[in-house]
Amino acid sequence: MRMRIAAVDLVSNTCFPALAADGLGFFRDEGLDAGIELVAAMGSTRALRAGAADAMIAGSVHDLLTEFANWDGVKICVALSQGTPWLLTVRADLAAPRGDFAALRGLRLTAAEGPDLAFREMLRRGGLDPDRDVEIVALPGSGERHVSFGVFAAEGLRNGLIDGFWANAMGAETAVAAGIGKIHVDVRRGDDPGGARFFTFAGLATTDDFLARAPEAVDAAVRAIVRAQRALRDDPGLARKVGEGKFPPESATLIANVIARDAAFYDPVITEERVERLNDFARAIGHLTGPAPYEKVIATRCRPLWTGG
Repeated sequence: MRMRIAAVDLVSNTCFPALAADGLGFFRDEGLDAGIELVAAMGSTRALRAGAADAMIAGSVHDLLTEFANWDGVKICVALSQGTPWLLTVRADLAAPRGDFAALRGLRLTAAEGPDLAFREMLRRGGLDPDRDVEIVALPGSGERHVSFGVFAAEGLRNGLIDGFWANAMGAETAVAAGIGKIHVDVRRGDDPGGARFFTFAGLATTDDFLARAPEAVDAAVRAIVRAQRALRDDPGLARKVGEGKFPPESATLIANVIARDAAFYDPVITEERVERLNDFARAIGHLTGPAPYEKVIATRCRPLWTGG
């Protein structure tokens, strides 16, 4: 069975269970030839819509609504990791306690397309106007196909181009390890204005058409990902092996530390409450106009696979 999977960032802890399913041979064990292809920012959703990919690994499943209005024609098959996955990392010399949103006033910050919507909404719920109280800038070159935004943004912080960035934990780990940054907001670990941790999550998604044509391939992918999540929870050190095959050397060294901290988030289950919270956020940012039932958003045929059934 063949499945073409699009991804916007491969040097990432967020979607790492899919990379591990490939790197540890779990896709192959399921009889699945799963090719993961890197595309430009937001390109995975467009590739899925255009039929250039059979599935996508999304660090933010709300991005699907940019191409599939009201969840028409698309389904999320499994969670890759739980919770809004990005952290706000600021320059190490910023004299402010963690979680202090007022301290962000006047800073020059950056976020990738897609995650920027969650960032702006988080700032609002933290009491800031993202258009007036901070300066949100784009880093030239950050949207290129082979760029990992978090690692790229860490370099921008090193060079003084920005005061902070909103990105995955690999970007944060890169900046912290280099002594140039510190974590200021981590919504999954309590720095959580207005329930920001529930805005979105990472997942594997496919179209209704592919699900109808190749349900066995979808099931195989989900089983492999669930197996990878279990393996990473049991032995986070496996991340180093996967990273050495897929990441630049400096990132491969850091990934095992990140995965060890994130292992608890590698849970495949998508609850009805999680979908309700996702839809609440989608409505808040104007991506959804009305309610969407669980069965419209989630490939319910995959639910038994999340728990090994």
